[in-house]
Amino acid sequence: EVHYQLSPQKLINQAVEKGEGVLSDMGALVIDTGEFTGRSPKDRFIVKDEITAATVDWNGFNQPISKHYYDGLLEKVMEYMKERKLWVRDCYVCAQPRYRLNVRVVNENPCCNLFAYNMFLRPRAAELAALPIDWHLIQLPRFFAEPATDGVPKKNFVIINFTEKVILIGGTQYTGEIKKAVFTILNFILPAEGVLSMHCAANVGKNGDTALFFGLSGTGKTTLSADPERKLIGDDEHGWGNDSIFNFEGGCYAKTIHLSAEKEPDIYKAIKFGAIVENVAFVERTNTVDYDSAALTENTRASYPINYIRNAVVPSVSEAPENIFFLTADAYGVLPPISRLSPEQAMYHFISGYTAKIAGTETGVLTPKPTFSACFGGPFIPLAAATYAELLGRKMAKGGVKAWLINTGWSGGGYGTGERILLAYTRAMISAALAGELDEVSYRKDPFFGLQVPSCCPDVPTALLDPQGTWTDKESYHEAANTLCKYFIDNFKKYSGSVSPAVLEASPAILRG
Repeated sequence: EVHYQLSPQKLINQAVEKGEGVLSDMGALVIDTGEFTGRSPKDRFIVKDEITAATVDWNGFNQPISKHYYDGLLEKVMEYMKERKLWVRDCYVCAQPRYRLNVRVVNENPCCNLFAYNMFLRPRAAELAALPIDWHLIQLPRFFAEPATDGVPKKNFVIINFTEKVILIGGTQYTGEIKKAVFTILNFILPAEGVLSMHCAANVGKNGDTALFFGLSGTGKTTLSADPERKLIGDDEHGWGNDSIFNFEGGCYAKTIHLSAEKEPDIYKAIKFGAIVENVAFVERTNTVDYDSAALTENTRASYPINYIRNAVVPSVSEAPENIFFLTADAYGVLPPISRLSPEQAMYHFISGYTAKIAGTETGVLTPKPTFSACFGGPFIPLAAATYAELLGRKMAKGGVKAWLINTGWSGGGYGTGERILLAYTRAMISAALAGELDEVSYRKDPFFGLQVPSCCPDVPTALLDPQGTWTDKESYHEAANTLCKYFIDNFKKYSGSVSPAVLEASPAILRG
């Protein structure tokens, strides 16, 4: 029994009838994804064959599996589906038509099929009869692998086969696996076509100037890209083609922990009928979502079509960017709140993908912990990090793109001593960069990272721009800066053989005395 291309209304009705979820007082479908409330990157595999053997960067995220085991699991999956009700949706990714990829998604839950409706681009009804299917994605939360015979370590798995153009997802209902598996295949396919695939947010100003925002969790990517004076192209996944930026998706998958109408009004208003909210708790004896509760997970999420955001660009395509922002929450209090990067420094920091976790965010984390994720999306890039960085460098050079490193973390000391940089100051710095107000000011060179730091910025205290000057204990600053430099240098050693000498020279320097 196959339910094909059902409307959100029908999918929501079926999900509620089947007990998969309930409606909140705002009309959103609230679901519990079960055992898995986040991705399981150690359980994702790529079939190693003639296409991938010499092209994939085999590492802790890109794990090989043989075609033998894939074929065995596929056969079991096909048998399993014969006796199940299925929900099937044809959709596509890449808002730029020349790169469009049509995907058929097969689910055994209507709520997961609604997720595919929300997150991917939606073909017109007239297209469906003749729509060529490029990829198949099969997601079966109640199908479990047998580790002893199936070549995977656990009952849950994600397997990508680039030759047969199939994604198999089993044993997990966490919907983010659907989204990120498709992102992974685009990160493999598009660079060969000269497209830089990126884990970033993007928006565009009234004059058509596009800006990109890269950053790991907690750095402010969603907050800073949601600017009431600019239109949102997308919040997470984009491609940079010859002359345009385009969203891969047709929806948003926003974190909702501590969400409020005051802090994130656009996201808050988007969580209405048709949206899905995952793994949240309700205010006792109500159907009002308690966004401050982490009873199930800190990774609470909402998915909704991008047109639920009032100032979204539809279709989600814009011109090539003029500015790129790398966001980091530096808990060591060392990096300047804003600095300008040379193209080589941009490539270095793009590959590094740095932020810092702070005490209390993870069990056992008592002091700031550096986190590096290549290209700000390490788990999703199947090719060598240098491949994406070289594309970035070429595109920046072609368009004269300006790159900025923004520290949304601490100043005047590290976490526990200093203070977090005010959001209002960060917004002012980004606004000044976008408006060209930092083009004519003088710059000084940061002694540790070699970054160009502006001498002044409208609506920002000048003293804040010099991190060393905000510390009362200069010796402690020097020690913290050297510590962070060493983390960068040690992390980058694994890339030293794949980048140019100019990029290596963008490395920070440990200073003595």
